[in-house]
Amino acid sequence: MNDENTTPSGEDTGPAPGSSGSWSSKPEVDGTAPVTHPGLGVRGTLLFLWRQLTSMQTALILLMLLAIAAVPGSLYPQRSVNPALTDQFLEENGRWGEILDALGFFNVFSSPWFSAIYLLLFISLIGCIVPRVGVHLRQLRARPPRTPSRLTRFAGHTRIELPGADPNALIEQAHRALRRSRYRTEVREEKASRSVSAERGLLRETGNLAFHIALVGVLVCIAGGQLTSYRGQITVVEGSGFSNSLTQYDSFESGTWFDETRMPPFRFTLEDFRATYVQPGESGNVGEPRSFEADVLVTTPGQEQQSQTLQVNKPLHVDGASMYLLGNGYAPEVTVTDPEGTVVAEGPIITVPLGDMGYSSQLVIKAPDARPEQTAVVGFFLPTGTIDDQGPRSLYPDALDPQLALTVHQGDLGLDDGIPQNAYEVDVSTLTPVVGEDGDPVLIRLYPGQEYSLPDGTSVSFDGLRRYAAFDVAHDPFERWVLVSSLVAVGGLILSLFVPRRRVWVRVRAAEGGAVLEVAGLARSDDPMLEDDVKALATKLSTTQDGPPDTEPGQDRGGPSRGPEDTSEGSAQ
Repeated sequence: MNDENTTPSGEDTGPAPGSSGSWSSKPEVDGTAPVTHPGLGVRGTLLFLWRQLTSMQTALILLMLLAIAAVPGSLYPQRSVNPALTDQFLEENGRWGEILDALGFFNVFSSPWFSAIYLLLFISLIGCIVPRVGVHLRQLRARPPRTPSRLTRFAGHTRIELPGADPNALIEQAHRALRRSRYRTEVREEKASRSVSAERGLLRETGNLAFHIALVGVLVCIAGGQLTSYRGQITVVEGSGFSNSLTQYDSFESGTWFDETRMPPFRFTLEDFRATYVQPGESGNVGEPRSFEADVLVTTPGQEQQSQTLQVNKPLHVDGASMYLLGNGYAPEVTVTDPEGTVVAEGPIITVPLGDMGYSSQLVIKAPDARPEQTAVVGFFLPTGTIDDQGPRSLYPDALDPQLALTVHQGDLGLDDGIPQNAYEVDVSTLTPVVGEDGDPVLIRLYPGQEYSLPDGTSVSFDGLRRYAAFDVAHDPFERWVLVSSLVAVGGLILSLFVPRRRVWVRVRAAEGGAVLEVAGLARSDDPMLEDDVKALATKLSTTQDGPPDTEPGQDRGGPSRGPEDTSEGSAQ
């Protein structure tokens, strides 16, 4: 016999089909030839990454990450808001504080990782919105979809035979009814029938797009505000004034594009500050604040002086800035004289409330020019004071019985070291207290108008009492646009949630002596009312025709029973 791979003449014909050497043109997969896969290439890879970035799922994930990334900004002190508190946190936490600082946890909103999430979210939203806007615009210009050939598959399908009905009049009536219900409609001529195709609810997608566009607007406005805005805090004592310049602020922060030459040149004087509290016998907790009011006299170039009253959540608006009332406290007028008879400290001293209901406040006076040694006076101001087993404290926040409880310390205050210090704090552990004849530190208790002389010749007097108010001055040119974008976003979200998108079809077929009416609908979103509305439309059209219908909605007038595909009501697809 001849070999299976040769002809009778002995010619080699190659491998037989099905053998290891197949005639197929495809490469063998037997380990000798590598399996190759088509590569995406640089362009394909970039397109894939772009599609992933601009997907709605990615946008939602980035939005969640942005919210999570903002959490450290509320847990840790931010250097741009309170540098002193940030430095204190770093001193108290050592190595852990250094690690957090290196990671940017004290400058969260300007850190690279927060900015990266912010920018990725911004790009993702724009890449997601732009194609959808084009699709939506085409949908708005497009005609309603054609009427399906079988309406039995759709929600609320109703078939009614109407003896004596005019098919043309019935289709026109359906057209008018749907138009009155704010549907986009079109009458279509079909084989042996006429139909009305109607669609409503495109406003749902409009609202969805408006929400996302407004969200981009919010991001743009916040970024613009961060770059161009400024904010500063000031403390003003009654009778004193403020001029809007950088040197007048206690603390100040601004955006990268801020131009200090464009600060509005206004000034004001704090004429009076009033505070009222719940008194015994009134409803509420005794000592609870009821109101804070600051009377200011505002002067702006080219305008007359105006008297304004600031309250909490009722700021003062001038051209280019807004001023908010933040806090308040007491500023006792204290005079300190050194042993040589030189006045080394004089005037109202701003005290820092300790946070109790009675408004007990800490007082610190630094006198670096005192001789022979630098002097520090520390203690408490008590609006309605008492000193008992609990120590110096205030019983009521109003100045009913104002007192000072002080001690005097001498030594090097460290002001010449070149290291910035908190004006309202002093480290008394490095100082020596002034003692009396018994060797104990001298405790001073003063009422308004009193003076106390220490054994070394230093004297302290309580000359009077004023109040002070703390203000926040801010300017953000994008602030109103943030509000507008937020309102648009809320409005768009409401539309996208509550406007149902649906399609309704009405078909009328001429029959012997009358017409056959079919009505059905399709919900493009969650729409529990669609089926009832479709049946109501069918009932309305059938009852306005001459002669009663032979069947109830959803039923035929006799005849053979229908199969499953011809049931009067079907599920929406």
